[in-house]
Amino acid sequence: MSDACPFPAIDASIPVLGTAKIPSPLPYCRFMDDTARTRVELTNEDLDEITTPCFAEFEVAGPRGKIYFDSSKAKAAIVTCGGLCPGINDVIRAIVMEAHHNYDIAATLGIRYGLQGFIPSFGHSLMELTPENVSDIHQFGGTMLGSSRGPQEAVDIVDALERFNVSMLFIIGGDGTMRAARRIQEEITARRGKISVIGVPKTIDNDISFVTRSFGFDTAVEKATEAIRCAHTEALGVLNGVGLVKVMGRESGFIAAQATLALKEVNYVLVPEYPFTLHGDHGLLPSLEKRLARRRHAVIVAAEGAGQHLLAASGKKDASGNPVLGDVASLLTSEIDAYFKSKNLPLTLKYIDPSYIIRSVPANANDRVYCGFLGQHAVHAAMAGKTGMVVSKLFGRYVHLPFDLVTRKRKRLNVHSDYWRAVLESTGQHGVTPLPGDEATLCLNKDG
Repeated sequence: MSDACPFPAIDASIPVLGTAKIPSPLPYCRFMDDTARTRVELTNEDLDEITTPCFAEFEVAGPRGKIYFDSSKAKAAIVTCGGLCPGINDVIRAIVMEAHHNYDIAATLGIRYGLQGFIPSFGHSLMELTPENVSDIHQFGGTMLGSSRGPQEAVDIVDALERFNVSMLFIIGGDGTMRAARRIQEEITARRGKISVIGVPKTIDNDISFVTRSFGFDTAVEKATEAIRCAHTEALGVLNGVGLVKVMGRESGFIAAQATLALKEVNYVLVPEYPFTLHGDHGLLPSLEKRLARRRHAVIVAAEGAGQHLLAASGKKDASGNPVLGDVASLLTSEIDAYFKSKNLPLTLKYIDPSYIIRSVPANANDRVYCGFLGQHAVHAAMAGKTGMVVSKLFGRYVHLPFDLVTRKRKRLNVHSDYWRAVLESTGQHGVTPLPGDEATLCLNKDG
């Protein structure tokens, strides 16, 4: 931590199981010293308690010259949790290959169907992971281990880790999974155990704090643009054609925004962070009417969490504890249809939801490279006796981040940023940037 940072509560130190004394078996590499740090400026976008910018120093990832575990006796376990995301199999493969070929560890266990796999009453069998049975899994989407949602007791999970004689646990999942990983690590610490817990953050929404870009996001944007291009083609093919595409993004609209920037054919992008109105002088519907009068077609991209202020709250929660969202696509299709009927105007609306295609496909080349680095750095950290941390790429550097920091808040789009300004300039839906409690206004002012 830099002395210049006036917030002593911001602690970026990484817990260790003990002193690493065993020379690394890696025959070729540049070892990273534990004192190596990368300095990052933090704002209240990162942590709510920051009122003025400060700096934090994060431990740089990479192989260490001395390791904590005896490779010949060390046993690893890998578990995948939550929804699917491109690249999960790539991370699994990278961990197994690094652990076996470069550290020659005793064994790697695959935990089936998420955290349920630790609980005997579910009856899920273990799966031994070897270079042979993971060699081609990167060619497929999903997770070879299966996944599940919902909490399990940390006490029961640690009991299972002790029964399996596991030395290190690699847990792949989103912010809820990282909170579960933190509880597991705390239970291990309370027992004075010597099990390393390393997280690999997985969220297709790109909404984990201190993770510049989560793996699978690049692939998700690429697939989303294909759906948007189809929506544009459909809209062009008829008089007053409207293509509506819903993409993933419960609380953060990064996929919608990035896909909009990647494909300049979107006229409206609706995200959770940027409320909108349907009616009135600057409402979406009057703006859409003007757009169609001028250009005869339009494309709307909506993140799944957009427009929740216009929908009745269900009061329900899913297995992960997230509020069940209202269906913004149903709202938009019904409101658009009713509005144009009331005006006696022709309209052809085509709705496309590629969500499950986006999250189920294999990772693209960029994400595969990224997943490989994450898996390798996760193994380096665990073998060095690190615990209670995730591996992440933060502004171009791979670093170790403590669970505490990545689980404090969910990352969201900054609607006051240059990035969001670029999105608005791309779509032409310029309006008033919303302040807390305000509603944004939309108005069409480009002919694209």
